Amino acid sequence: MLSREALRAHLLAARLAGTVATSREVSLRSYRLFAARDPRVVIGLDPEGAWGQRDLLGLMAERCGVSADPGCVSGPDVIDPERTLSGLDAFAERIGEAARRRVPVLLGTGHPHRLLGFYAALADALSAAGCAVLTPAHGRRVDITTRFGLRTYNLAYVRGVALVREPGAPSTGRETGAHTHSPLPVRTALAAAAEAGGPLPELVIGDHGWVCGAGQLGFEAIGLADTDDPALFVGEAEGSVSVVVPLDDAVRSDYYRPLTRYVLNRACLSQ
Repeated sequence: MLSREALRAHLLAARLAGTVATSREVSLRSYRLFAARDPRVVIGLDPEGAWGQRDLLGLMAERCGVSADPGCVSGPDVIDPERTLSGLDAFAERIGEAARRRVPVLLGTGHPHRLLGFYAALADALSAAGCAVLTPAHGRRVDITTRFGLRTYNLAYVRGVALVREPGAPSTGRETGAHTHSPLPVRTALAAAAEAGGPLPELVIGDHGWVCGAGQLGFEAIGLADTDDPALFVGEAEGSVSVVVPLDDAVRSDYYRPLTRYVLNRACLSQ
């Protein structure tokens, strides 16, 4: 089993935690936009609190370990690896509980090029444990507003993990899908599951809008988030999101493999 100490060393070496690639400028911009309730950053959450910029900075310092100093406005951001490890422990506990209860699960990602392998391994393990890995609304059209205007995507599933693709995109291992923060894909999937008479997921696993969109609708949701993703941490603070693991969500895909092994071991799902 990968030890906590070994994983901590990997987190720092791979820059999943410690000094990360996400810049302070990008994170602070996200906090400003969230405070202004910009839907691109709120990503499906309807916060109960006011959450001004200073509130968000304090929250992110507490949950991620970023600097709480508002005068720190440039350079790389920082994630405390101990917070990442604690988040992974809580994440694994929820995965293990779902497996023991054999509940239906839904997995989705807005970072398919980076995180598909991580989620797919969880889907495989949960399926082997007797959980139904749901794939509602496969092929369904989803229109998402982006900075380039309205774009049409199709909801697809790869190895049990939902993602969106541009229409006509090849279904190859290399062309996994598009990057998105939108909650519309998970809303589309959940609506289709309800229209079909179920089953509905008892746990949603993912990132970005998959977590916030599901959590806001009352589904238990857990996921991963970077320092420029304040919505997930606000959701966790307010109780609409169960667990958020702070880490850089855009490093090389193979750097997440030790995290997969750690989570599956902690969840007693090692294959």
